[in-house]
Amino acid sequence: MKYIKDQKNLYDKRVLLRLDLNVPLKNGVITDQTRIDKILPIINFLLEKKSRILIISHVGRPKGKVNKNLSLQPICENLEKKIHQKISLIKQNIFDLKKEDLFKDPETQIAFLENIRFYKEEEKNDSNFSKHLAKLADIFVNDAFSCSHRAHASVNKITKFLPSYAGLQLEAEIKALKKVTSEIKKPITCIIGGSKISSKIGIIKNLIPKFDNIIIVGGMANNILSFKGNLVGKSLKENDCDSIIEDIFKTSKANSCSIIYPEDVLVGKSMEDKSKFKELEEIVDDDLILDIGPKTINKIKNIIETSKTVLWNGPAGYFENPNFANGSFEIAKKIIEKNKKNSIYSVAGGGDTIAVLNQIKAINNFNFVSTAGGAFLEYLEGKELPGIKALN
Repeated sequence: MKYIKDQKNLYDKRVLLRLDLNVPLKNGVITDQTRIDKILPIINFLLEKKSRILIISHVGRPKGKVNKNLSLQPICENLEKKIHQKISLIKQNIFDLKKEDLFKDPETQIAFLENIRFYKEEEKNDSNFSKHLAKLADIFVNDAFSCSHRAHASVNKITKFLPSYAGLQLEAEIKALKKVTSEIKKPITCIIGGSKISSKIGIIKNLIPKFDNIIIVGGMANNILSFKGNLVGKSLKENDCDSIIEDIFKTSKANSCSIIYPEDVLVGKSMEDKSKFKELEEIVDDDLILDIGPKTINKIKNIIETSKTVLWNGPAGYFENPNFANGSFEIAKKIIEKNKKNSIYSVAGGGDTIAVLNQIKAINNFNFVSTAGGAFLEYLEGKELPGIKALN
């Protein structure tokens, strides 16, 4: 893989830059700017090199049709304020664009193409579409790791038609994930949450041979509690998961990896309820398990204390209600405490995990925070990502 930071001559080069600026929008207002903040290093790097930057990104799922509510206009305006530079948004049909139409004003260094998913050819990984995009620039840079699990035209096929490079963020993402999957400092711990154990089984099975501890929290843990003979009331739980859980414990035993799950919990009668501590044997039919209890928190903190590397994906409870956010916050605080002593390498990923860290303003207190969702998980599962394969 070639990296853009190693390229010497970028002066006046037209760079087709694929970014992931799929930020949440509410009535045209950006509600979380994390992804925009993450792309500032590559923008500033290319500006310093005096490149001309043509940005490709998407918002939402317009399914190949123009949708004014999913325009990149608010993102352009937000980025303009952050870098104090005028940015033009090109709304003209891409098929009508020619290279000489762009950057006519010598002062203009950045332009955006409108939402790339307004074109059905993008998600079809269409060769002619990629070829046309390639004619607009001199080189291609992928700095959208979080889109790299998609075989889409602006991520995958485009590399056949232009000299292609990995961006700064994509490089940092891969290095961080390599540190927790292949260049490991042991003991290594994975804290994994989420609602469905079936969707994370591939990751868990891939990590068990490499990890010392896998801590399962969130809705996923309810399946394990039920498998172990505990009542879980009306808590979130998948059906027909016993064979999956049996397989997890069997594989972990064969690989000397400890599987940790809640020993006590916080419950409510509804998602909006106050929290009530309960031992596992005290759970009744109308209880909802919505967070981990103090014994479980202490056990997890002790494991983090003795770990050299930690990977965290998925909160410990229903953190949207502050009454059930304590487990997630305590996990974050313990990792941060270790980070400040430089005694741990920490990687966090996934939208909900980022939301937890944003709530306690801790996003900069981890070694690496990934904004990628699906790509992050598929990489951990050991899958080959089309966007990464295309750069190799």
